[in-house]
Amino acid sequence: MRIYLDNSATTFTDPEVLEEMLPYFTEVYGNGSSQHFFGRDALKAIDNAREKVARAINCKPNEIYFTSGGTESDNWAIKGIARAHRKKGKHIITSVIEHPAVIKTCEALEREGFEVTYVKVDGEGFVSPADIEAAIREDTILISIMTANNEMGTIQPIREIGAIAKAHRIPFHTDAVQAIGNVPIDVVADNIDMLSMSAHKFYGPKGVGVLYKRNGIKIDRFMDGGEQERNMRASTLNTPGIVGLGKAIEMAVADMDKHNAHIASLRDEFVRQVTERIPEVKLNGAKDFSKRLASNANFSFKYIEGESILMRLDLAGIAVSSGSACSSGSLEPSYVLLSLGVPIELAHGSIRFSFGKNNTMEEVNYTVDKLEETVRFLRELSPLFKFVQGEQKYV
Repeated sequence: MRIYLDNSATTFTDPEVLEEMLPYFTEVYGNGSSQHFFGRDALKAIDNAREKVARAINCKPNEIYFTSGGTESDNWAIKGIARAHRKKGKHIITSVIEHPAVIKTCEALEREGFEVTYVKVDGEGFVSPADIEAAIREDTILISIMTANNEMGTIQPIREIGAIAKAHRIPFHTDAVQAIGNVPIDVVADNIDMLSMSAHKFYGPKGVGVLYKRNGIKIDRFMDGGEQERNMRASTLNTPGIVGLGKAIEMAVADMDKHNAHIASLRDEFVRQVTERIPEVKLNGAKDFSKRLASNANFSFKYIEGESILMRLDLAGIAVSSGSACSSGSLEPSYVLLSLGVPIELAHGSIRFSFGKNNTMEEVNYTVDKLEETVRFLRELSPLFKFVQGEQKYV
């Protein structure tokens, strides 16, 4: 049996999405910037996808810019604002639990002389709107807070934070890469000025994303070259990928409630079984599941290493993650979990299980069986576990 429980890292491309894309590899293969009918056919498909994205988040089509993915969109939003507004100010507000695409971009800007406030979170991973407002300075030029965290699934109070930014006339950007298709988003009601998304997180293809930028928000162009994307982002547009993104977001929004109900039922049963059958575990993130992505369960297992759990589950045919996919090569404990106050030894023993629309209850039961076996086996090898168990016997 092969079970995929790493849907926060990427999802499969839905067959309906792939079917929609295929003609744009071999039949409608023109360059959307070309003036002949081959180019016009491609441009028509691109514009159709742009309209689908705009409908999904309630914005105008000309506020949608296609990119190579979430990382580029985050970089463009943050660096674009910073460099376009450096005469007005040099201060940026973000949080300590942002994706590396935001954290490392802010660190790069700090090396250019900008100043960044990294707002802390509480023990469940929530950013306080009051803390955001308290961090605002006269020279603040951007607030960037993610909609939902990629490691622990906590959904942030984006609407409240956006309202604060709007009241202070500060552009507000949100990394919504984990949220699209999982959380309803309305950029008008949520007071969002810029938003990043990536198709492969909602059953679309890899290598294509979006930056939503509200009309009137000034940012520097990201890449120099041609005049694509209204002279804001040079590069030949990825027509098949854009078509796939459009179809994927259309399906994701239409089916959101149905899929969330199914996925949440799997996650809830998984959490119930793990907490009942495996002693000394900690569920990280929001305890109120209405404020957590339906797909997410992040557990810390005392006395053992997350990497060891991951490898043994992999041998059992179960794919999970020990943190963000973009940081999975690191042996350091998750900075996100450490930011919540999770002790370093527990952060080292953490695993993220993220469910998708094709997972089943049979897979949940099999996974818990193998997880229980794995934890028991690794704890029997753990000197720390043996020491603690020995100490408890003599208490």
